[in-house]
Amino acid sequence: MESIDPLLIAERASALKFYSPYNFLRTVAATEAYESSFGIGKISDFAADSVHNAVFNHEGGTLLYTGLPWDSNFFGCPTYKLLTGLFSHTSSLIERVNSVRSFENNLALEGDYYCFSEVPCEDIMLLQALSASGWQLIETRLLYYRDNLQSFNEERYPVRLAQINESERIAEISASVRNQYDRFHADPWFGHEKADSFLGRYASAAVKGYCDAVLVPDEPNVPVDSFLAISDLRNDSLALGVGLSRVVLTAVGPLNRGWHLKLVSESVHRARERGDEAILMTTQSTNRAVFRTSEKLGFKLGGSSHVLACHSKLPAR
Repeated sequence: MESIDPLLIAERASALKFYSPYNFLRTVAATEAYESSFGIGKISDFAADSVHNAVFNHEGGTLLYTGLPWDSNFFGCPTYKLLTGLFSHTSSLIERVNSVRSFENNLALEGDYYCFSEVPCEDIMLLQALSASGWQLIETRLLYYRDNLQSFNEERYPVRLAQINESERIAEISASVRNQYDRFHADPWFGHEKADSFLGRYASAAVKGYCDAVLVPDEPNVPVDSFLAISDLRNDSLALGVGLSRVVLTAVGPLNRGWHLKLVSESVHRARERGDEAILMTTQSTNRAVFRTSEKLGFKLGGSSHVLACHSKLPAR
């Protein structure tokens, strides 16, 4: 396993802190557990954190990435996520670009590949290096959060947990409610049909246990045409000593108009009842409907990021 130069981490500290999804939670980010497990601490331990993590060193910088077995299997192509790049502040853009292109060539040694990265807007150095290397901008994301949960007293709505035997129905909803701006539909490498299929498979897996809860409407004479999947972020909650949860996927079909707000509201009630510190929710910067829901329910903007991608070639299909 390649090593990571701690001096490069120190040089990039001001940008790396924004890679933590909790950097804006002041009470959480001030703890010793946070410093050691997230942001800079997580990047320092990256190489030893998972068998799928890898480090690529080049004279122009160091790139940290991880293999994604589930995605690779589904798309039939080795799929990777670039976590970040470590560069000296004295490095030139050309040197950083050379590092990125050498990284791409390294991935290509095994054949076709697909790689993406979610980069916080504050990391200008990496964003410019990826853009100058020809990576495509796929999506711009906004991360919302709702803390101070004990003050949440919105109206209650009738919901229940989706049952295992409803997994295919949930998959159908997810696949049919197409969002042209999400990462999979906005990237031509996938194609709409493959993107629909992937999100359907993900939603089905969420019901079967991949997520901690999947909420659906439970109102008489209202068909199930929407859902909201939640992760309780157990490992992060355990490391920080506070409860956290996150809305990871939601879809609302035409028969359940108005249910996005209701499902999100009930997810906040659920987090409050669990005694969580906060609940998080990510959306595209184009999704004005989610903005309205967030504002009505007291969510605040925690951060923003860009998703960029590169690949060896477009799929043949």
